[in-house]
This record gives sequence, structure tokens and C-alpha cells, in this order.
Amino acid sequence: MAPSLLSADFGRLAEAVRFIGEQGGDLVHVDVMDGAFVPNITFGPKAVADLRPMSRIPFDVHLMIRDPESYVEQFSQSGADIITVHYEAAIHLHRLLQKIRSLGRKAGISIVPSTPVETLSELLPFADLVLVMTVNPGFGGQELIAGCLKKVEKLSKWKKEEGYRYLIEVDGGINRNTIGPALDAGAEVIVAGNAVFKSQDPAAEIRILRGEERPRQ
Repeated sequence: MAPSLLSADFGRLAEAVRFIGEQGGDLVHVDVMDGAFVPNITFGPKAVADLRPMSRIPFDVHLMIRDPESYVEQFSQSGADIITVHYEAAIHLHRLLQKIRSLGRKAGISIVPSTPVETLSELLPFADLVLVMTVNPGFGGQELIAGCLKKVEKLSKWKKEEGYRYLIEVDGGINRNTIGPALDAGAEVIVAGNAVFKSQDPAAEIRILRGEERPRQ
């Protein structure tokens, strides 16, 4: 479970990070947007560095930016534990994944809904995490594109057949109604933003998403 800071109150981010740890979150998901690769602007390396002391759980930093090669070192130095870059944003992805690993970080790769999952075939042996976007990235609160879960099924199948070690992560439109199909498809890491931080009881919502509590009727 990786609650996303994108949907948290930006004026209380430190509290949000501590809350994620206190509620048993596995990762803190940090969506980095540059206003160019996606139509929104969010966090930079300094935000990650300032928030890093607030929790010991890993920071899952998702770079939705152009020219990610120029920034992975900065985010590594800021305290990112997982650095995920987009297939659509870089050309020499094999080299970039190797660079992230050389910095002592886990290397992730992500695709937007319009990108076929087969394009990742040459990169899967070098990825620690594969992130399937189940909405068009840029803003929280969108509806999950159900067809994207077929990509998750393929990634799960290939992982078993080839002995790959990557984690399969899904991000976009995940809530108490859609988490079941995502898990059934083979997702192993669930990113949830609005479902957690826009709910009346965020702590209870995390428990529901983790399967520890049944939703009230």
C-alpha cells in the first residue's frame, strides 16, 4: 500500500508522511510533475529531502518529467528509495535504469495508458518495479481505465514465466471498488491518493484498502 501525497494537503505534507507510516503504509508515493510531461506541477528534490526525516518507510518517487536523466541523482541524494521514470520520457532507458541502481536506489519504469506493455520487453530484466498508470497522469481523482489491467495481467504472467523480480505497481483511480480487480490482475503495490486523503476517515480507508476492515454499509 502506497498512499500518494498528490492528494494530501500540501500545507500539511509532513503530517501526511507521518500519518502514512503510523497507519501501516508500505511506501510513501511521491508524484513529481514538471508541467511539461504532464499538465501539473508538484514536488522537487528539496520537498523530498525535507520530508524524508518524517518517516522511516521507503519513499517511492515517481518522476513524471521530461529529461529524467538530469534529475535522478538529485532525487537520490534527497532520499528517494525507489526512482521510477517513464518509458515515454527517455530514450536510453536501459542506461538510465542502470544509473539509478548504481546510485543504490531501486529502479522503476512506468507507462501511460496509451503505451503497450510489450514495449517494455527489453527492459524488464533490469527493473525493480514496473508502474502501470491506470489513468492519464497529471491529476488525482480520475476514474480507473479498466483496460489497463490487462497490462498488469501480462506483467504478472511474464514475471512468473521468466523469473523476473520486479514489483507490479498500479496508480490511478484505485479505491475500495477497484482495488479488487487490480489485485486479481496481479498488482502487488497499490497507489491510492484521493481514496485515502479525500475520505472522511483516511485511517479507516487504508485499513479497508489493505483488507483489514470491511466497509460500513
